[in-house]
Amino acid sequence: MNDPRPPQFKADATQGDGIGCHSGKSEMLAAAQQAGKSEVLEQYARDYPLAAEAGPHDQPQSMCPAFGSLRVGLRMRRTATILSGSACCVYGLTFTSHFYGARRSVGYVPFNSETLVTGKLFEDIRDAVHKEADPARYDAVVIINLCVPTASGVPLQLLPKQINGVRIIGIDVPGFGVPTHAEAKDVLAGAMLRYAREEAAAGPVAAPRNGRAQLPTITLLGEMFPADPVGIGMMLAPMGLAAGPVVPTREWRELYAALDCAAVAAIHPFYTASIREFEAAVRPVVGSAPVGHDGTEAWLQAIGNAANVPQARIDAAKNAMLPAIRGVLAKAPIKGRITLSGYEGSELLVARLLVESGADVRYVGSACPRTVWSDADREWLEAKGVRVQFRASLEQDLAAVDEFRPDLAIGTTPVVQAAKQASIPSLYFTNLISARPLMGPAGAGSLAQVINAAIANKTRFDTMKAFFGDVGSGDKAGVWEGVPTEHPGFREQTRKKIIRLQKKLEQESMGS
Repeated sequence: MNDPRPPQFKADATQGDGIGCHSGKSEMLAAAQQAGKSEVLEQYARDYPLAAEAGPHDQPQSMCPAFGSLRVGLRMRRTATILSGSACCVYGLTFTSHFYGARRSVGYVPFNSETLVTGKLFEDIRDAVHKEADPARYDAVVIINLCVPTASGVPLQLLPKQINGVRIIGIDVPGFGVPTHAEAKDVLAGAMLRYAREEAAAGPVAAPRNGRAQLPTITLLGEMFPADPVGIGMMLAPMGLAAGPVVPTREWRELYAALDCAAVAAIHPFYTASIREFEAAVRPVVGSAPVGHDGTEAWLQAIGNAANVPQARIDAAKNAMLPAIRGVLAKAPIKGRITLSGYEGSELLVARLLVESGADVRYVGSACPRTVWSDADREWLEAKGVRVQFRASLEQDLAAVDEFRPDLAIGTTPVVQAAKQASIPSLYFTNLISARPLMGPAGAGSLAQVINAAIANKTRFDTMKAFFGDVGSGDKAGVWEGVPTEHPGFREQTRKKIIRLQKKLEQESMGS
């Protein structure tokens, strides 16, 4: 029974700067805890732990985490998504989502200081959800609290679980509670799996669009290149298994099929909330993925064991795939030193494939956390002499490029920019690397062409650097009508002022 008392809000953290987006992480977190969000924030802290070591940042620099949950909802059929947050945040999230190919509208419940403090915002959200809950159009409505509503304790848990047969999924995805957008995908996927699991436990549920699979299935956890599930299905066939749905799913009824599996393949090993739901459904979970020769062999064995497949069938699957993978790797070698970093969660898998292709991989940085389901990949890479950094910050990724001076730097946008400024060829991980098949024979040769072509561009960078010199860098950046005039005297005066100011601040801090 829902609590009939009106929701209580704690809006202290939302009063300092307009309606409070920039109050600061610690202030927002404290306000959210006081406002009744302690339980959900503590669960996030367990599911998505931050880096253990202290540094310039206690979590990776990434885009707004809520983008992950938003993207999951927008990619599902018959699912409406509504955001509750500051207008600037909603604008940025909707812009990014449509930039990445969203083909539907995003709902928005605006607020101001008055509606936030008085509780009117919750009433507006409730009205919006009732308005959207049309069973002719939707199976589910997702409502996402961003930072300010979460910090103010807007209680989405008081919304009805269903309206007119339409499921209502309310989640908090604050930037101060969920470290990366990759993990925010898990927040919504886990919430939906929990809802679907409870439905399945209560009685019959809808069958998949194409009917139930005739063979035991392996659910694939984590977004991946569209061709990879097909390739995985081919690898599973000799064992009498089939590839099941990919979670996050594309429609609600696929959640039931995902839960109705022989085992779960945690391709992306940081989906902690989703794994918790599969374990509650008594489904075994297997880490890593069928990448390269060694990865495929170990993965097929682990999946076969988890699904109780006879060893003879497991060996048949290996014999069908491993020689082909070995042959493709031999025909498409990669030569060169590489550093790799990203925030998608598949960085270790890509690094394994690069190593087996012959690349000298020195560093792998992932914005995602270490989990027990990534241990096999980490241990394999470290045995090959690769430094693996979970919860990697931009500073750590840049330091690796500076330390190892690779022939190619694969990374996020700022890493790519810094590498190119240093005349090091570089590739953006998300669009140019992870958007390719990685699994089985198809994945074995998929990276060689783009990697080798990029490494071969080193001479072009050197030529351009020699031609342009320092034009466009430092004080010479920007557009000038004439040649910039140097003012060494002014530089020296400014330097001395800064030194005096620093000494003054140090004295004041010691005196306090």
